[in-house]
Amino acid sequence: MSEGLIKGSDGRMRCWWHGNDPEYLRYHDEEWGRPVHDDVRLFEKVCLEGFQAGLSWLTILRKRENFRAAFAGFNAEKVARFTQKDVERLLGDAGIIRHRGKIEATINNAKCTCDVVDAYGSLAAYFWRFEPDHHQTPRVKADIPPVTDESKALSKDLKKRGFKFVGPTTMYAHMQAMGMVNDHLHGCHVCAEIEKQRAKFKRPV
Repeated sequence: MSEGLIKGSDGRMRCWWHGNDPEYLRYHDEEWGRPVHDDVRLFEKVCLEGFQAGLSWLTILRKRENFRAAFAGFNAEKVARFTQKDVERLLGDAGIIRHRGKIEATINNAKCTCDVVDAYGSLAAYFWRFEPDHHQTPRVKADIPPVTDESKALSKDLKKRGFKFVGPTTMYAHMQAMGMVNDHLHGCHVCAEIEKQRAKFKRPV
């Protein structure tokens, strides 16, 4: 390990946090940091970030397919129609995190998401308004901030719109994962590739 990079069994250098766990490694290589414009994926990530509170992301990642099945594929319109009966059903689902507050927050956030889509045309158009004008890809772990002015602004605006479990640290993790910033370290084998993707990415409006 060197300055936050670790070498995989394939000889490639990667950011340290996947720890060479196969599922986490795939997530690092194929998903994390790649720009996303799909509303379903954006809504899913907001929800799963909320469920992660107090837990590791790997725990959530290993349960992601269960979450998708439990929450109607993270179709916000469908989740917004969930009732108390659905809450009780989900509390009995051992495949997800059975936390009443987080389950109810997900249903609440689905309703708020529908309002955002009505106002901005898409969830993507809303989120990408908070992309920073300038962002330097980090060279070492210490260069990665836990929060930024943009994530604070996003968190504040979401809370004003009624969203829950959307603190500024959680929202910065969301921005990192969905490619609104590229926080792969210099020397990570996907860092430059993601910079190219971000350069070509058409921001939703």
